[in-house]
Amino acid sequence: MVLFVFPLATIAFLGSLTIQIPGNNPTLPGVFPNMFPLATGQFGGLPLMPVQAMTQQATRHARRVYVGGLSPTANEQSVATFFSQVMAAIGGNTAGPGDAVVNVYINHEKKFAFVEMRSVEEASNAMALDGIIFEGAPVKVRRPSDYNPSLAATLGPSQPSPNLNLAAVGLSPGSAGGLEGPDRIFVGGLPYYFTEAQIRELLESFGPLRGFDLVKDRETGNSKGYAFCIYQDLSVTDIACAALNGIKMGDKTLTVRRANQGATQPKPEQESILQHAQQQIALQRLMLQPQGVPTKVVCLTQAISEDDLRDDEEYGDIVEDMRQEGGKHGALVNVVIPRPNPNGESLPGVGKVFLEYSDVEGSRKAQAAMNGRRFGENQVIAVFYPENKFAQGEYDG
Repeated sequence: MVLFVFPLATIAFLGSLTIQIPGNNPTLPGVFPNMFPLATGQFGGLPLMPVQAMTQQATRHARRVYVGGLSPTANEQSVATFFSQVMAAIGGNTAGPGDAVVNVYINHEKKFAFVEMRSVEEASNAMALDGIIFEGAPVKVRRPSDYNPSLAATLGPSQPSPNLNLAAVGLSPGSAGGLEGPDRIFVGGLPYYFTEAQIRELLESFGPLRGFDLVKDRETGNSKGYAFCIYQDLSVTDIACAALNGIKMGDKTLTVRRANQGATQPKPEQESILQHAQQQIALQRLMLQPQGVPTKVVCLTQAISEDDLRDDEEYGDIVEDMRQEGGKHGALVNVVIPRPNPNGESLPGVGKVFLEYSDVEGSRKAQAAMNGRRFGENQVIAVFYPENKFAQGEYDG
């Protein structure tokens, strides 16, 4: 056996060469067709890496972006396709036709990816995509740890173009995508029928907002089911996330968390604030539920307590008050307020008030007017009640 010993300079040179295997080159995972083509020139039977490829290697740190917070189902192809399409949509492609993304590496365990762009300028434009929704959740878009700002400044623009059409992908500078900071909150899973005012009211159970953005479809103006916000008092950020995340709203489940970080738990000293906030949220959640198909019967909950119903005189006053209040909105046929048994046993419907109107128009007005109003110290929830159940004396619905 003959061993060949190469000088170090030769070894370094050979390390820059790429061995070409005859036949069709296999497609490598995460590597896309518009990756750097190899030169056709040969040196000593081996193809040379072209000058363009060596230049690409030198600019690679400035052409890559870090994407964090990926979903478990994300893969190289889905990430590449998504970011190429988004870059085209916002007008961020500056290197000509074709896909902006040339390579993707994913760390599935830690749910992040490095996305390599064709040019330094396109990588800088991609930085405007921080907070964009990918597979149902916002992702972080950052510079990688090996990014060299001083060197990158000599290679191309280091900031996104001010002319990007971020609205085309549901982002807007200074709100959803452009609002920086660790205390920006993502609120996902919002029912589409929620109005902006209702969502703000829900969020402001924890305090006034410094910023809020309900993301809407550009063509229709309808809600896309998610929003971003930030509180004036940043200390309530974790409290709001803990109280709201995972609760059911209609047929949806809310996802609420810091937009650029994982979920964090409130500190022990914040527990009392959290408990109070959760009570407020439970109330808001009931008030924001769809109220069903209108009927002639309106059911009021949280208007009275069981203790209010035990005394006959007080019970009579409550019935009369409800009759007068309900009669302001239409022709009342009946007022039913179930009472507990004399022996103290609680029966179905105790604590509820049922107002039956002569027509649906009256019940509609009553439901809209009384839902959310205060009766004494209680805030009322008003919903429509099935007429057949009411007629049969079934008050447990």
